[in-house]
Amino acid sequence: MSKLKKVILSGILLALLIVLNRFISIKTPLLVISFSFVPIMMAAIWLGPKYSTLIAALGDFIGAILFPFGTYFPGFTVSAGLSGLIYGIFLYKKPGEEISNKKFIIKLIISNLLVLGVVEIFIVSIWLNILYGKAYLVVVASRVVAQVVMFPIRIITIFFLEKITRPIVNRYLYEEEVEDPEK
Repeated sequence: MSKLKKVILSGILLALLIVLNRFISIKTPLLVISFSFVPIMMAAIWLGPKYSTLIAALGDFIGAILFPFGTYFPGFTVSAGLSGLIYGIFLYKKPGEEISNKKFIIKLIISNLLVLGVVEIFIVSIWLNILYGKAYLVVVASRVVAQVVMFPIRIITIFFLEKITRPIVNRYLYEEEVEDPEK
């Protein structure tokens, strides 16, 4: 995939992330229900860890600056970047690489367990504890319920989205660049 295609796709996924996170989500001070994981995980699959980390961190930063829900807190940007990195490490499929559905589902489960368990429950709960001063265990308990609900939703959504978009991605993104004969 050319650098230009990567940059264009990154911009599209970043814009989609901001829209899904800031406008099409349910937010409370302790809980967020959103499909903003989709562009991050698709960036991880198609573009790899560098791009998914950057898209996740920039999505949080730009969204917080342009469409704030409160004061900006850099810890959430770090958490978002860490989520993108974990997804990128586990889910990246090199161009032309074929991964069986079973192996892909295992990678999805492991990456989601790490992101939901370590980042969303443990680290984000620390940030919420710092910001709101609520008891850490109370914050963790409230976040565990949401993450348990979101776990199968994330796996099923990304599995089917990747399966549906695979032919399109292979055709338009990974296809060899054809040189213009008139040049």
